[in-house]
Amino acid sequence: MEVKHWWRFLLLPIGVALLLLLTTLQLPSLPNKDPLHCNLYSTWCISNNRFFSSSQSNPINKPSSPSYDRHLYHESQTPQHPLDPLTIQEFNNIRTILSSIPLFNSSSPYTLNSIVLQEPDKKLVQKWKQGDPLLPRKASVVALVKGVSHVLTVDLETDKVTSHETGSVSGYPIVTAEDLLGVLEAPLRSPQFNSLFTKRGVDLAELVCLPISSGWYEKAEEENRRLMKVQCYSKEGTVNFYMKPIEGVTALVDMDRKEVVAISDDGQNIPVANGSNTDYRYSIQKLNGELRLLNPISLEQPKGPSFSVDGHLVKWANWEFHVRPDPRAGTIISQVKVRDPDTSKLRNVMYKGFTSELFVPYMDPTEGWYFKTYMDAGEYGLQAMPLNPLNDCPRNAYYMDGVFASSDGTPYLQPNMICIFESYAGDIAWRHAECPITGLRVTESRPKVTLVVRMAATLGNYDYIMDWEFQTDGLIRAKVGLSGMLMVKGTTYENMDQVPENDYLYGTLLSENIIGVIHDHYVTYYLDMDVDGSDNSFVRVKMKKEETSSGESPRKSYLKAVKEVAKTEKEAQIRLKLYEPSEFHVVNPLKKTRVGNPVGYKLVPGGTAASLLDPEDPPQKRAAFTNNQIWVTPYNKTEQWAGGLFVYQSKGDDTLQVWSDRDRPIENKDIVLWYTIGFHHIPCQEDYPVMPTVSSSFDLKPVNFFERNPILSVPPNFKNDLPVCKAHDSA
Repeated sequence: MEVKHWWRFLLLPIGVALLLLLTTLQLPSLPNKDPLHCNLYSTWCISNNRFFSSSQSNPINKPSSPSYDRHLYHESQTPQHPLDPLTIQEFNNIRTILSSIPLFNSSSPYTLNSIVLQEPDKKLVQKWKQGDPLLPRKASVVALVKGVSHVLTVDLETDKVTSHETGSVSGYPIVTAEDLLGVLEAPLRSPQFNSLFTKRGVDLAELVCLPISSGWYEKAEEENRRLMKVQCYSKEGTVNFYMKPIEGVTALVDMDRKEVVAISDDGQNIPVANGSNTDYRYSIQKLNGELRLLNPISLEQPKGPSFSVDGHLVKWANWEFHVRPDPRAGTIISQVKVRDPDTSKLRNVMYKGFTSELFVPYMDPTEGWYFKTYMDAGEYGLQAMPLNPLNDCPRNAYYMDGVFASSDGTPYLQPNMICIFESYAGDIAWRHAECPITGLRVTESRPKVTLVVRMAATLGNYDYIMDWEFQTDGLIRAKVGLSGMLMVKGTTYENMDQVPENDYLYGTLLSENIIGVIHDHYVTYYLDMDVDGSDNSFVRVKMKKEETSSGESPRKSYLKAVKEVAKTEKEAQIRLKLYEPSEFHVVNPLKKTRVGNPVGYKLVPGGTAASLLDPEDPPQKRAAFTNNQIWVTPYNKTEQWAGGLFVYQSKGDDTLQVWSDRDRPIENKDIVLWYTIGFHHIPCQEDYPVMPTVSSSFDLKPVNFFERNPILSVPPNFKNDLPVCKAHDSA
């Protein structure tokens, strides 16, 4: 293979395309040259579609037409709310400010791993009202220089760096696109690495290689250096290269030196699967004869949508909240308020909610698999892919773009990152019909219409669909959908009849030469609840069996609700148990309903899973936030990421478990609720060659928050409200 053609193999899994024909991997100089480039994919994939800022300074309202000038809109955008994300102009200003710092003026290479809004003090944001002067804008910058992590605060009012600290905990910042490209360059320049593929008969022109986080395993030779592993696939005959792994070949690469540290191969006798019938593109399916089982379906809104979006502020029905795209969390929902139907006042429910971390450990301890224990948000970031209109989101959706910074601070655009839409699937929000015995001819029902805020992050083979759903009865639902493709393992076996009884596969034989490896998914949410104010308490309402005394009742037993207020953090570390049922309330003990109940919201767990890994297993140390399903901590601005600020190769010394074990007081305090959705995944043949979406969710439901059910004020549908059309009846 000629070295000059190494770039042909840099097809990364998270994008549809990759920046090809790279001439250098050195970072651009920091001073502002190219104000914005448009990234149509993810953190991993950078487009070279750059354009210059216009001279216009007046903000431009985003037109409703999908054909609006996206570039012009974002170049002219200015923040309208204290929690609005950084704008293009602010990113450019940050680059200029940083260029004056000796840290970035030296000849030492550096990366700006993260540049995001540094939120103003929570109390100041809570006092701020529309029309007030905007609070001072600041940015939080995480940079990596000579292997040392730096955290800086840039004041955009004074154009100065007001704080500068170096990392005091283990781990490295989130990786950049340049990190990933550099990691791939090194092994693909290695004749030894390439020879392992040619010996297997793999055409190097069909090679696809993936950068994989290496984790931390207490190996002395891996300390104090940023490492990543590279494994490869063949895309010959299919775009679904995940189903054609080149098993056993792994390169360990030093990200900073861009050199191969070690190459291992424990799969010399394992063939590459043929990949037949694995291409998932619809155009390919049509070539084999289109089979339509369903007619198209769409939700129509003849009077237009019921929600409005003003910048990043969303209003719908009785709800109001702020939405911010984020490169690590994906979507951040802030200042969630609901309007009380009796008083017409907006009441606080949640100050901030977002996906804090994901943990995906694969259950195969062999050489080529043991390290696959991903912490996706902290290692790669959940910067979502552009959503596909009509399929990812319905026709009535509104789209929100994200603007982020590349590793030199240059802003780029992530279009259609979030969609917002009203959803109606024919469900019923409430109904009742009187039976004939009463003589009352009453039939009442209300349609269940909800508002959905959606993003979809692609992280290698897996796609994560993250929804926040708001209902008219005051309920908030957080939902996770897992889709995409399995990460599979090559094998010599083509049929289970060939597998010896004592040979454990670590998964399921899905097709000839393909094993779907068993793995888990954990998604941990940060929920800063402010129920009618910031001073809240966490109450566990235990359901206990109570036995009746002799002669008291024909019944022998009943269930009794016993309330226990958690005084400290450890009392709120909860592992869910089916035969020890409880409700989990966040209440404001200082606010009571008319009849004297403290107002509150309760966490309603959905289907979840518990980690079965040994607590001393290095991956579980790093992901100790999955040791419990529920945690409660006192609000601390620095404690937002369950796996720690620096996750890459971290040792577990800055996790939710570490914070919570301090056992701080949490009664009648500003508290944060944490909840983990979990999945155990034993693959089956229906997961091959693509995996149908599997979902789970949890609810935040009002409990004595309203004086009565707010759904009473929701109108039903009437015939005159809907368009007259000739629908095909089902009967």
